[in-house]
Amino acid sequence: MNLRDLRYLLAIAEHRHFGRAAEACHVSQPTLSGQIRKLEEYLGVTLFERTTKSVVPTDIGERVLALAAQAVEHADAIETVARTARDPLVGPLKLGVIPTLGPYLMPLVFGPLKQAHPELLLELWEDVTDSLLDRLRTHRLDAALIATDPDDADLIQRDLFTEPFLAALPARHPLSDRARLDEADLAPDLLVLADGHCLRDQTLAACGRNDPQSGAFRAAGLETLVNMVAAGFGTTLIPGLAAGAMQGKPIVLRPLTGPTARTVRLVGRAGYPRAAALDAVAEVIRSAMAAFQARPTVGGR
Repeated sequence: MNLRDLRYLLAIAEHRHFGRAAEACHVSQPTLSGQIRKLEEYLGVTLFERTTKSVVPTDIGERVLALAAQAVEHADAIETVARTARDPLVGPLKLGVIPTLGPYLMPLVFGPLKQAHPELLLELWEDVTDSLLDRLRTHRLDAALIATDPDDADLIQRDLFTEPFLAALPARHPLSDRARLDEADLAPDLLVLADGHCLRDQTLAACGRNDPQSGAFRAAGLETLVNMVAAGFGTTLIPGLAAGAMQGKPIVLRPLTGPTARTVRLVGRAGYPRAAALDAVAEVIRSAMAAFQARPTVGGR
């Protein structure tokens, strides 16, 4: 039994499929299946219940998987500590980012990060906040860029910048001739993202709504939401960084009368050994955003 076999176990548990697990581990399926059979023979127990449609851990398999996860985590920690002793700004950094932030922020900061720390290799994972925090807590991510307070003593957050929201309306909407809008004005025909997106909850709270109407449209992504607004089906709030992506669309953007904004933060584990790398990333993002927000606005925003 070795760490490679334990990584195979964890991959199968995650993907519930031998072929996908083998692909994730960069080995052939026969190689992975053979190693798992050898491990089961060595332990004298069946770790997975196999059918033609699924692979499910047995009861003893679940117990072994929990210990395997700890063993792999500790082994990775040993490698990380050694790598950190050499240089925390060298090597891969697994960074999560929420979908309403990634497409707009990362193009602004990738260049400055590459210039400031050329040997730091960002590996991005885009997902909703709860999923990112789960991956962070289980050491599948090193840090995450989110826009809500994680409220977890085991996580350390570095506040980066405040991003205001803008009202987005169809070009011929009755409110489009106003220079500034009250959030509550948008409530009657408000469109929101689907459950799981923090922007959904922030939009509903800002506009004084508990929940959209029964059967109301819920977009899976911000691009779909914006296209629905452009087609005249309602109004919404968008993060300020997304304003540049609205050019060319029949949409009017207006500032809000209230202080509706979100704080973007970099979140990491309290005991993460490469804290210096997170500090460096945070500083680059703050500087890049300060330069971006200092630019003059154009185009009726």
